[in-house]
Amino acid sequence: MNLVSAFVPIWILTAVGYAACRWGLLGEAAASVLGRFVFHLAMPAALLLALARMPLSGFAGRSLLAFGVSTVAVIGLGWAGASRLFGREPGERPIWGMSAGYVNSANLGIPIATQVLGDVSFLAAVVLLQVLVVTPVILVALDRHSDPAGRVRVRRIASLPVRNPVILASLLGVACSAAGLRLPSAAAAPLTLLAGAAVPAALVALGASLHRTAPSRSEPARTAGPAELAAISALKLVAQPVIAYAAGLALDLSAPQLLAVVVCAGLPTAQNTFIFAQEYGVGEAVANRAVVVTTTLSLATLAATATLLG
Repeated sequence: MNLVSAFVPIWILTAVGYAACRWGLLGEAAASVLGRFVFHLAMPAALLLALARMPLSGFAGRSLLAFGVSTVAVIGLGWAGASRLFGREPGERPIWGMSAGYVNSANLGIPIATQVLGDVSFLAAVVLLQVLVVTPVILVALDRHSDPAGRVRVRRIASLPVRNPVILASLLGVACSAAGLRLPSAAAAPLTLLAGAAVPAALVALGASLHRTAPSRSEPARTAGPAELAAISALKLVAQPVIAYAAGLALDLSAPQLLAVVVCAGLPTAQNTFIFAQEYGVGEAVANRAVVVTTTLSLATLAATATLLG
């Protein structure tokens, strides 16, 4: 029952977004406007505050290595499979891979880690890995494919931290943590207000996008079929925890460490996947449905994991 309570706010806010768009309360551009608000303002504020307060000492260890192996393997499989099995365009493949292997480590991971693991220390390391390693790789790939010629330009990639608020805020947060700096209250107070809006606004935008029928920008009018959603769900909720478990055994993790790695690997797709897809105008149909489907199904897989390994 405790696990269910962690999922309820996500389901409710997504449903609120869908209903508000269905009844015409937010207008046709609601999902796009909310998504851009989250990407450019609320998410950077949340990342800056979280990373500034997070000690970087946890960014190491065999447990994180086991989780990292599962993340790289599943995102790589999804990235490659999106093209070979489902004919997705190059710009959509990073979103497909992210849908398969980028876990909801924040708003869902924290309550689940608290209830199943008893603390969130390992989850903090997972957040660091995803924000400092996985996110920049995904955003560089998306930025490359947003170029009309699809070229890798060193100057463009080098300027990405300045042009991309998510990466810039993450770097500033890491710098503050490394230097032991505390943000002055005049800056921390408005950032805290913005950060508090990140999760609810992202979930409302997600729900609104499920009602929208017209594709955004230049995205082809192509939905995510049952086969694709089944493949993403299998990678996210089965393959990633299994690979994490195998890697953990190979690295001789203790039982509590193994439980933490497998539970975190079994978390559903993060709503950041949809926000990134919407910002770059690629793979939105895959991202929004992957978040909803994996979030719904992960309740059963997480409960099974906690029962078998707990």
